[in-house]
Amino acid sequence: MKFQSILTKSLAAAALTATGLVALNSQNTNDAQAATIVQNDTNVVTINNANSTVAVWDGVENAYFTGKELVHGTTWKVIRTAYDAMGNKWYDLGANQWIMAKYTVEGGNAATAKVATATTAQASVQKQQTTQVQQSAQKQTTSVASQQVNTQAKAATQVQHQTVAQAPKTNYNYNVQRTYSAPVQQRTYSYASAQKQTTQVAQKTQTTTSYTSNASGSEAAAKAWIAGRESGGSYSARNGQYIGKYQLSASYLGGDYSAANQERVADNYVKSRYGSWTGAQKFWQTNGWY
Repeated sequence: MKFQSILTKSLAAAALTATGLVALNSQNTNDAQAATIVQNDTNVVTINNANSTVAVWDGVENAYFTGKELVHGTTWKVIRTAYDAMGNKWYDLGANQWIMAKYTVEGGNAATAKVATATTAQASVQKQQTTQVQQSAQKQTTSVASQQVNTQAKAATQVQHQTVAQAPKTNYNYNVQRTYSAPVQQRTYSYASAQKQTTQVAQKTQTTTSYTSNASGSEAAAKAWIAGRESGGSYSARNGQYIGKYQLSASYLGGDYSAANQERVADNYVKSRYGSWTGAQKFWQTNGWY
């Protein structure tokens, strides 16, 4: 009866520990996504980015890409409106899935508007958190039960003078621990492979040290105007996947965020898409982005 009482108390403690882990994780998630929530100014928006899809993020500040992208022309219901530290406007489409307002237009058919549901990545994270909590509780319960069983076995051995009978149990536990060494060796091999891949990536993303832009006169003025609207002229500005002075996508920059590479990629991007910086400025003034 005493053993059952101790085991019951241990199970309760494990459950409380599990509850604490879930609460702590939820608090950290809310802190990481802190932003200025304002009164919702629209209930429905339509994606307006014919040149590309629009990425969905799991928050506004310090957010991560959910793996979900929205197609031009689709209509979505808006749950909340918020502004990040740089003053950019964001919409929450539900299930804590956010998009930048600058890639949308207000309005659309509310009757057919879509409501965002939890992505596969979000469901996977929730499942993983639940599994970790359950494993932690099971581990603590097993540890308590094992200690009690060992105590009872030791007392019985002392009374019956069967010390030799303990030897097979010791050998059996030792063998079980040794059989686990194989997976550890395999994981070490995987780590070596990861180091090799990291080295290859580092070699491919060498920093561009110098670049001279050919923009002058009205072109240079238009270029500076866009930089001022996008980042305030800061090479270190970041907004989700958009980086630097011209707020270029990380995929465009190829991992090289140096000032020289930002200038080079920006010139190439504008030339291929708009033909000139003055053309890009006109587009920006009409659409609020380029």
